[in-house]
Amino acid sequence: MCVGVATRTIAHISDLHVGRDRRADGAMAALARTLEEARVDEVLVTGDVTHGGRGEELDTWERAFGRLADRMIIVPGNHDRLGDDVARTLMPVRRVDVEVRRGLFVVRVDSTAPHNSRLLWSHGGLDDRDLAEVERAIASAPRGLLVAVMLHHHPLPLPGDHLAERVVTWLGWPHAAELARGRELVELLHGRCDLLLHGHRHAAGEVALPAVRGRPLRVVNAGCAPDLGAVRVIEHEAGRIVGERTLAFDVAAARRGVAA
Repeated sequence: MCVGVATRTIAHISDLHVGRDRRADGAMAALARTLEEARVDEVLVTGDVTHGGRGEELDTWERAFGRLADRMIIVPGNHDRLGDDVARTLMPVRRVDVEVRRGLFVVRVDSTAPHNSRLLWSHGGLDDRDLAEVERAIASAPRGLLVAVMLHHHPLPLPGDHLAERVVTWLGWPHAAELARGRELVELLHGRCDLLLHGHRHAAGEVALPAVRGRPLRVVNAGCAPDLGAVRVIEHEAGRIVGERTLAFDVAAARRGVAA
């Protein structure tokens, strides 16, 4: 531990699907309270905040997480492109943007695409311009900060969440596949970035890549918070990850529509 350098915390959450059902909304409220009580420094949200992309769902989210608003960094997911397309509210201008917080340099990447306005067309997209902007952003990161890139869609192959996803992937259709240029993104970041955070797949997981130029890369899927009843909290200081823990919240209470 570095003398005089405070340890900071990041909570990584994803796939809240506000408006999906009473259980998801109850779990979302329980999670918000848990994060408040834990006093996490930053909350990184990797998309699918809403289930149907509707304005009223986003309003519900904002009421529940109001006290955490200044700590949140958000990218949209494919579900946020449905309905009223609240993705444009979550990330209104640029597809690649930078947030700098104390001890933390975050590159936000909007991996959604216009085809996500159709429910079954859930896969994401990255193009040459997106990758070039990510590279420029990463190159501008100051030394001594933890560097994270966040987006919704998974960059590396992962098992489908249910049979339909596994079938369409087996057929070679893109609907449930990883980002077509996901490996290219990973290769671009390897050795230059500490965390690549995403969601989309509802089972949490991680791929840890060995250090390049002294810097390992962790590709972390937060999974679906309402289903998991837990959130990963990463501790960092002076540009290094120094620990992590899991915060659990009461999904049983959420099933009754009661915040834990």
